[in-house]
Amino acid sequence: MKRRTFSLLAGTSMLALTGAKKNAFAQSASDFATLSTTTLTPFGSERAGNAAGTIPAWTGGFTTVPADWKIGSEMVPDFWADERPLYTVDASNMAQYASVLTDGVKQLIQKQGFSLQVYPTHRTQASPQWVYDNIVKNSTSAKLNEPDGRTGFTGAFGGVPFPVPDTSNPLSAGAQVIWNHRCRWMGTANTEIGCSMVSNGGQIVLAGAGKTENSFPFYDPNGSVATYQGYVYRNHEVLFGPGTFVGEQITDQFATNSLQNPDILWELLPGQGRVRKAPELKYDTPSGFTDGIANFDEYYCFDGALDRYDWKLLGKQEMLVPYNNNKLRRTPVDVAHLPKFVNPDAVRWELHRVWVVDATLHPGERHVVPHRRFFVDEDTWTITLADEWDANGDLEKCGMNYNIAFPNLPGTILLNTVLYNLQTGDYVTISGPWGNSPYNAPISFAPIPPSDLEPQAMAAAASY
Repeated sequence: MKRRTFSLLAGTSMLALTGAKKNAFAQSASDFATLSTTTLTPFGSERAGNAAGTIPAWTGGFTTVPADWKIGSEMVPDFWADERPLYTVDASNMAQYASVLTDGVKQLIQKQGFSLQVYPTHRTQASPQWVYDNIVKNSTSAKLNEPDGRTGFTGAFGGVPFPVPDTSNPLSAGAQVIWNHRCRWMGTANTEIGCSMVSNGGQIVLAGAGKTENSFPFYDPNGSVATYQGYVYRNHEVLFGPGTFVGEQITDQFATNSLQNPDILWELLPGQGRVRKAPELKYDTPSGFTDGIANFDEYYCFDGALDRYDWKLLGKQEMLVPYNNNKLRRTPVDVAHLPKFVNPDAVRWELHRVWVVDATLHPGERHVVPHRRFFVDEDTWTITLADEWDANGDLEKCGMNYNIAFPNLPGTILLNTVLYNLQTGDYVTISGPWGNSPYNAPISFAPIPPSDLEPQAMAAAASY
């Protein structure tokens, strides 16, 4: 296996691709409409495979729906159930693959006995044509808020806003990549049932379970830049477990421009009979739904406002990342969760190209995690892996996102997340669906009534 070669650009810490593909990333966003049909995919990634042949070319993504799949009544299939791992990475051979492993994954292997089963790479990401059309428009109209995009952007809608990051400015480019993650394609809406499981001292317990409705106004197929009201997604969660959380509800909305629209979260606590606005339930507030292992902005590796960090693009490289984990989606909770980590036999790893972004505290800001590093898949624009360092500079946490291919959407979207505390040995899987009841309900992509997402609806359902 070969790793892409990098060179250091004079005067910056930006890592740039060398070789034949370098010219593709030297282009400006204004050239994207042409590049997307030749050099780049419709969402801005490299269309070609790598020189070693271990990453294939993108040829349209995975959009073939099996005739025998009963959509709506059956879970999404494992489309690669017949494939076998190419190799396994563990402590015995980790040094051979060190260049394609993150620091967090290396520590899991060294300290916890973690391993990776590596399969052939499939570039499954796809979106509807109208999303591709919007991305072309966004490539020339999207603009970060001055000076560095930490507070948002304007001029984009219905597709990733920055398909060609501005690599001439590492700080702007880093923010662009993370905004692409925040605005990744997840469909126009979805409803799922899932749970968070915690391993605390090796004991697996239920931390939270519920039904979640997610709506993505940023991807309203009838919308436009002119009609977009500023919120990338809105969701409503009703908890049914464990006992202390039964009946609790949360609804929130996250903005793409905090100068115009703040992120807002409302909470209904069982027995209180009132809905309260809870703006503190973000950033580094510990989440009770994860037994305090994860902060609210560590959901999905990063799911918060960008304003407390400076975001620096370090470059792009090939990495082993969890990918196409339809098998994990069908794995029962008790099989998926081992005392120290998620069952390696249930997780699929592949070699993909990722953008690497460093987040460090902006002057004057505070956060219990002062340094974070994100590895963002070039095709889906989803963070695949994340490493976090504490105030002493010690590696503290490792996050992993498991994406799943839905050819009926189409799209390869995030469903399961795991966050490992490397210092305590504890971990949590966050709000994921699994292969046993009640968490094995097929995900629905049907539209969600706007009234379901209003805090007034929670208030009407409140009990005393």
